[in-house]
Amino acid sequence: MNIGFNETTPAARAANPAPATPAELDDALLREIARGNQLALRTLYMRHQVRVYRFVMRLVRDHALAEDVVSEVFFAVWRQADRFKGRSTVSTWLLSIARHKALTALKRPPVEQLDGEMAAEIADPALNPEARIDRKDNGAMLRRCLDALSPEHGEMIDLVYYQQKSIKEIAEILGIPSNTVKTRMFYARKRLATLLEAAGVDCARI
Repeated sequence: MNIGFNETTPAARAANPAPATPAELDDALLREIARGNQLALRTLYMRHQVRVYRFVMRLVRDHALAEDVVSEVFFAVWRQADRFKGRSTVSTWLLSIARHKALTALKRPPVEQLDGEMAAEIADPALNPEARIDRKDNGAMLRRCLDALSPEHGEMIDLVYYQQKSIKEIAEILGIPSNTVKTRMFYARKRLATLLEAAGVDCARI
């Protein structure tokens, strides 16, 4: 894979050390994208598309729309990579773009499309990021409980547990104070625990 890090001589490696962490790799990929490297964009997409899809899906609750939004997110990355200032991680920046795109998509006039359940039946499970949950113990029930949350609470649970974002990062993504994040997190956890308990799922096993 050639995204600008494949120098083979010791001197070149010393001058351009390989990224040591996932965050550093993302930063390096974004720099290459800003230079017009399409392979770097595809690499970044492969690294983050499942997480971005999962986050967007919690907001729009429609598979086809979520896929469209994910495409819009990475198209925006291609166009705006040179504007990234490094004040947050690339993954946090991606989720900020994804949230804006998802909320914008929800305001669009509805178009004729398949019923959500029918579309889920047609989709190839092997290509559906959500299908991974169903293969785990209590996965299907957990998914139904997550879907029963309000978009606000579902978004919070996703950011905390799946995206593993800090309170500061969540505040940046959502554009709200840290104390508001803590309040929403408390009530989102409480609501999810209530739903799981009502469904007979042992929260300790999830």
